[in-house]
Amino acid sequence: MERTSSQQAGDLTGRRRLLKGAALAVIPYALLPSAPARARPRTVEHHWADWLPADPSNYTASRRPASHPLDRVVIHVTQATYTTTLGIFQNPRKEVSAHYVVRSADGHVAQCVHEHDIAWHAGNWDYNTRSIGIEHEGWVERPGYFTDALYEESARLTAGICTRYGIPRDREHIIGHYEVPGTDHTDPGPKWDWNRYMRLVNRA
Repeated sequence: MERTSSQQAGDLTGRRRLLKGAALAVIPYALLPSAPARARPRTVEHHWADWLPADPSNYTASRRPASHPLDRVVIHVTQATYTTTLGIFQNPRKEVSAHYVVRSADGHVAQCVHEHDIAWHAGNWDYNTRSIGIEHEGWVERPGYFTDALYEESARLTAGICTRYGIPRDREHIIGHYEVPGTDHTDPGPKWDWNRYMRLVNRA
């Protein structure tokens, strides 16, 4: 059953706090489990993504863009590791998700929610219904997590989303979480290089 605007706003207010609270020490990437080959079904929208789904309790099933127009991409930073973030999205009690998570070390992309469904990522129901949310592994105060691979693969992902839905590749339509009306979040933070990111999006 689809939630009301007020319910969504209440549910998602603590989103970043949940991510921060679950953050773990950085895990060596050699020890991270690789997604099995079967994890990527043919139905992923981003060709290079692995399908690592969020629990259905953490997003709203929909039929976008038929049910809601899609005109935004929202850029997030996890404040947690890649694996921790995926675990949060897979926990039915957390009531939070994003469509994609991009790993810092190599730019690997996990798709957690189908683009036609509504992920609970923005803390604003209107923006949730009209946007695709992309989480980036890292912390806003630690720019070392914003690697070349992360920027490049995220830009390729965003460019593909813009092409699929006719979203202009500009800063009015590709925004940070801090630009969502009513938010108290700061991500992706002042260390995120918007000029570089937008150049890569427009070249992809």
